[in-house]
Amino acid sequence: MKKINKFVIYDICIIFISLYLALLLRFDFKVDKNYIVFFALSFIPVTFIFMVFNYIFKLYNSIWEYASLEEILSIIYSTTLSNIVFIIYSYLVNYKIFNHKYYRFPLTVHIIFWLLCIILFGGIRLIYRIANANYKADKIKKFSNKNKSRVLIIGAGDAGAMLIKEIKKHSELNYKIVGIIDDDESKFGKVINGIKVLGGRNSIINICKDKKVDEIILAIPSMNLIEQRKILNICKETKCKLKIIPGIYEIIHGDVNISKIRDVNIDDLLGREPIKLDNENINRYINNKTILVTGGGGSIGSELCRQISKFNPKKLIILDIYENNAYELQMELKYLYPNMDLKVIIASIRDYERIKEVFEVYRPNVVFHAAAHKHVPLMEENPKEAVKNNILGTYNVVKCSDIYEVERFVQISTDKAVNPTNIMGASKRFCEIMIQAFDKVSKTEYVAVRFGNVLGSNGSVIPLFKKQIAHGGPVTVTHKDITRFFMTIPEAAQLVIQAGAIAKGGEIFVLDMGDPVKIADLARDLIKLSGLRPDIDIKIEYTGLRPGEKLYEELLMDEVALTSTEHKKIFVEKPMEYDIAFLEKSIDEFKNVLNKSDEEVFELMKKKVPTYTKKS
Repeated sequence: MKKINKFVIYDICIIFISLYLALLLRFDFKVDKNYIVFFALSFIPVTFIFMVFNYIFKLYNSIWEYASLEEILSIIYSTTLSNIVFIIYSYLVNYKIFNHKYYRFPLTVHIIFWLLCIILFGGIRLIYRIANANYKADKIKKFSNKNKSRVLIIGAGDAGAMLIKEIKKHSELNYKIVGIIDDDESKFGKVINGIKVLGGRNSIINICKDKKVDEIILAIPSMNLIEQRKILNICKETKCKLKIIPGIYEIIHGDVNISKIRDVNIDDLLGREPIKLDNENINRYINNKTILVTGGGGSIGSELCRQISKFNPKKLIILDIYENNAYELQMELKYLYPNMDLKVIIASIRDYERIKEVFEVYRPNVVFHAAAHKHVPLMEENPKEAVKNNILGTYNVVKCSDIYEVERFVQISTDKAVNPTNIMGASKRFCEIMIQAFDKVSKTEYVAVRFGNVLGSNGSVIPLFKKQIAHGGPVTVTHKDITRFFMTIPEAAQLVIQAGAIAKGGEIFVLDMGDPVKIADLARDLIKLSGLRPDIDIKIEYTGLRPGEKLYEELLMDEVALTSTEHKKIFVEKPMEYDIAFLEKSIDEFKNVLNKSDEEVFELMKKKVPTYTKKS
């Protein structure tokens, strides 16, 4: 047997209540008994009339959880037609049967009855819809709260308030905000968009335990990087996933939204201050000039190209031996700077004739030399390749720069060139000797810029650790006490360009790398940022120092003092006393040693770079 629709019963009750109430209202609650009799005689017919029209307008087929204007109009149409038929019934049928003027309702009763029916038919369905929606919401809430990520927001300012609104608008994120953290004590206990401020940064760890927080979102875009690092260092001890809203420009443009939230990365934990560039001086030597970047497809080279493009060079030439990276960079720069004159050249710096051809055709004004072999263990096993590429290849580019009167030549060097213990560092140290020797005799201003490891660059520890973590570990560190200096790729590229702007020729510029970082700590931080526990979820294994590897790197030779420059993050080392005759003789010797044993390569390097000590 088919189940009776519950709205049929509701509507019958509504018809009874509405008709009787219409009579009471019309006659000020003093209804003549004859009308009561007519009410009793009319109830069944009028109910039948209403049911017929309600079925015609499908009031019992609609799914009222999703009711819209169309369903409301159906109620009005059905009620109106039902009342018209009821009026006809009252005036014609009953009048003829009973032949008495009192056995029909006044028109005002029908009007009141019509209004009451619309209100109550619609009202009961609206109440049903609201009740059902609340029931479903409660049910979903009870179910989904078990699976929702419990989020703690740091920052009770504009960004935090806007972020809470965004999260509440996007239920698909499956976030449950458990509270807000802010260091302003006047906000403690206050509520922002329904979320309570629970305390300051010193409460983060305890709150995360008590509230079982899964994720922390730092929502203070205006915070300086030093303070940001301090807070993130607290957060990383909570085992929560860390996210951040970067940059104050989101607040300026009122654009704090879900898409701006990103995972906290290792750069954020280092908390290095942004670089302030002297754009006027940079413009003088890059704007409307032909710029050549060797190794332009590599990590540093490609970022140099991106930064140089901002200063409107006349032509930018990307030279690299590896076509894939160069092609990707070409596509990127063409999209970002469609009007820039861009040329990509696939060539090896080892090929002197090819490099000379490039200089002959394009006559660059400025050269950034970033092409080099840089992997310490690989070069220890292949020392001749380090000589071919880093020394002889650099000589080719340096020589052509002199012949074709390049205005400025900027050599990318490394902290591994300081008191080198490996062939890669020693080869880069010899390149520093080379540029200072050439600077003494050439019209070209030759300078070198020395800095440490670059976060996320090809072959650096960060991508390696991330892969190892993704595979479930172990993360391999060569020594528990090994330290390195780090900076970001954009920071390194910007400082290289800035150093080129203040160069007068012959300098070795040393970039301020900040404090050295323990590689083991870096590994632990990356594991924590992945939401895992070091030595529990992901093991850390110490594999021993590799050939030529130091426990720590030095940015300067011990006996050399630094001189500050006009830029607070750039220093200059005292020039070395090497002349062009020494250099040319050394180049010939390096060419000849390529036909001999690896040991003879190492021995020659010791003679040419007195600070080089080969590690056994």
